[in-house]
Amino acid sequence: MAAAPRDITIVGGGIIGCCTAYYLTRHPSYSPDLHRITLLEASSSSAGGRTADSIQDPATLADPATAPKRNPAHEGIAGGASGKAAGLLALWAFPRNIVPLSFHLHDELAREYGGDKRWGYRRCYASQIDCRPRLPSGAADAGGPTDAESVGGAAEPASRGLHKDHKKDRSALRKLGVPADLDWVDSEALAAYEGMGTPDNTAQVHPELFTRSMAQLAEEKGVAIVTGAKVTAINKTAGGDAVSSVTYTRDGKEETVAATDCIVAAGPWTRTLLPEIPVTAARVHSVVIKTPKPFSPYALFTSIRLPPGFPAPTPANIPGAARAAPPPLRGERIVEPEIYPRPDGTAYACGPPDAVAELPPMSTGVAVDVARCDDILRQVRGISGELGPAGEGEGGRQGAAVLARQACYLPQGGPWIGKAGPTRGLVVAAGHTCWGIQNAPATGKLVSEIIFDGETRSARLGGCDPALVL
Repeated sequence: MAAAPRDITIVGGGIIGCCTAYYLTRHPSYSPDLHRITLLEASSSSAGGRTADSIQDPATLADPATAPKRNPAHEGIAGGASGKAAGLLALWAFPRNIVPLSFHLHDELAREYGGDKRWGYRRCYASQIDCRPRLPSGAADAGGPTDAESVGGAAEPASRGLHKDHKKDRSALRKLGVPADLDWVDSEALAAYEGMGTPDNTAQVHPELFTRSMAQLAEEKGVAIVTGAKVTAINKTAGGDAVSSVTYTRDGKEETVAATDCIVAAGPWTRTLLPEIPVTAARVHSVVIKTPKPFSPYALFTSIRLPPGFPAPTPANIPGAARAAPPPLRGERIVEPEIYPRPDGTAYACGPPDAVAELPPMSTGVAVDVARCDDILRQVRGISGELGPAGEGEGGRQGAAVLARQACYLPQGGPWIGKAGPTRGLVVAAGHTCWGIQNAPATGKLVSEIIFDGETRSARLGGCDPALVL
């Protein structure tokens, strides 16, 4: 029996949507002569969530011979968290039912397409460190039993990092065994060290370059990529039992494309189309720093005990702009920024989520709270002179330039992968938390199996099945 033609529409040009497009075109049942795949991305620019003075194209730092060149027609691809995340991959990530498949697929893709040069794939270490930073230049020591005065109220709790569920209690950290090649953290700042991952089970990619590559590779096999296309409705057949088309606006005009299948991979914006799927959003800030020399490959989950006198971090519930300048802490405060060196000679560092700004209509509207980026810079520079500006700390004399101050919204609550209720042809792939980069290839492959085979074959959905909440 001949296969029926399929009109497949993917909503969302982030890493989940682009990996889904890639794996649909690699499924044995896919035929470009028989099936049509369209990827719709709401944003027409990838610059949202970055300050104007930030570097806008990371490919300029990668291998010029193999890095994916920016395609003007793809502006908007990886405009959200897919372009501003850390890019950590790990066999010890969550959820366990899809992690092994996805980690293997990342390695397979890197070998097939030269991912080491094209999107910065490499195996690496992950470690947890306990630190006490030096005071920034010009900061005055300030004693006192609490830092309540510095924030105008009760003292805030520790500022927890994104991967807090993987970290051990401070009391369980080993105080010995720091690897000799972890030479870019000041030795006097280190109080404890614990290895968490090795090159056998941990790796990294540059998420924006990886996402752009997946989009390009999918397009080469027949996927039509349309950016600046904000989906407004998923239409159903007269009986309401199946998807019939998708409506979107582009350049002020409304357009409708026929669809037998619609895959909603809109990250934190998923609920605008599927309100029944419990995906929420949390804003996270990060910085990208050009280091004087490439760092050894250690992803660091830090626990930094800020001393009295250190500039107070911006509270999670107020805008940084509300403070003229960060007041000095009057007591200690624990913060947990994360640091990820990359093979292109940069270091990515991110801070905790905040709950100040609501999710904007699309990624181009993401606002950057520069004060939160400056918090991250002060904290990581307090434990590494190599990350400081010219003249600060040994090895920092050359200066480490800040290339980007940025923010994005992480989709939370899932991941949810599978059929979105009884409507035939309606599938969701969203809510991937801080492990979205890690789990994107498996998600794309599983969705391709749902579309063409009617069920997953490479892994069990388990707790990722939307049927659990619908």
